[in-house]
Amino acid sequence: MNSFPGDTASTLVLRTLTKRYGSSLAVDNLDLTIEAGKLVSLLGPSGCGKTTTLRMVAGFERPDAGIIQIGATNVTALPPHQRQLGMVFQNYSLFPHRTVAENIGFGLKMQGLGRGARDERVKSMLDLIQLSGRGDTYPAKLSGGQQQRVALARSLVVNPKILLLDEPLSALDKSLRESMQFEIRAVQARLGITTLLVTHDQEEALSMADQVAVMKSGRILQLGTPSDIYDRPQSRFVAEFLGASNIFEGTTSGDGTALHIPGPQSSIAIPLATLQPTEKPLTLSIRPERIVPVAKGEGFLDGRVVGAVFRGNYAAYQIEIPALGREVFIYRQAESSLGELAYHLNQEITLGWKSEDAVVVTPE
Repeated sequence: MNSFPGDTASTLVLRTLTKRYGSSLAVDNLDLTIEAGKLVSLLGPSGCGKTTTLRMVAGFERPDAGIIQIGATNVTALPPHQRQLGMVFQNYSLFPHRTVAENIGFGLKMQGLGRGARDERVKSMLDLIQLSGRGDTYPAKLSGGQQQRVALARSLVVNPKILLLDEPLSALDKSLRESMQFEIRAVQARLGITTLLVTHDQEEALSMADQVAVMKSGRILQLGTPSDIYDRPQSRFVAEFLGASNIFEGTTSGDGTALHIPGPQSSIAIPLATLQPTEKPLTLSIRPERIVPVAKGEGFLDGRVVGAVFRGNYAAYQIEIPALGREVFIYRQAESSLGELAYHLNQEITLGWKSEDAVVVTPE
């Protein structure tokens, strides 16, 4: 099986990419570089511009401004078939009247490749996607995951420089999605093909991508590794879109070392990991799994358990904090294989966390 070029020939560069639909700005001056062999995910809610961006890269939409470059070639004005791209859609788009082998080899046949060479390439792809011996099967006889593997093989068999994945796993059930995340990532890494993944699924982006670009309103708000994006969000939107987060808003102290959070009667001071501008509004994000129960007098917040939900390998707790007039959420590992809860309704509890786990974010 031929590998894909691991050099700048397959780097994907988007520069000031802009797209309007009437008065609506779908993509706003977007910049993104995907290094050769890397997988980058565009992640965001419906309508954020991620699919429009992918369609411009594919050549299905023409940008109003900006440049799309693959390697040293400006492909902005090229039709899709001249861009050397492979694409996998969420609905597979397989030909039902053609066998698996015929589906995979369709692009090669359109290129005029001879039968012998075509069969050899198709066989290599069947081996790669672990469907050896299923070439004569029709798509209807395959599971959803197997059909998606065939769609992936069909896009890769033509040796594209760039692979585009458009919500590739959204039609699969949860358990199959999880296994396919591993499979697609393994194939991508083995071939070393530059890949752009578009998804609204946070877990999918975090588990598959080398880097994640979180989008909102046509712009990339933050680009980084999955761990950076999750653990060090720069904005409240990114913090909350990537998963559950406890948001605290207040004003910094006179020396900039603490955040004063107002409550019904008084404020609570929470120490900050780094010195901040004094007496200014500030927003903190703390993941539920970073907040831990501690001995009374050793934490920051005293509260009472008002909700507990078992979620398999962990439990989620809702803690009422009277001093703040609000609730916070914490996650704790299940105490045993029986799923016993560590804390119970109305139990008093004191909460603390490492100061570095309280991340300063912009308020929006």
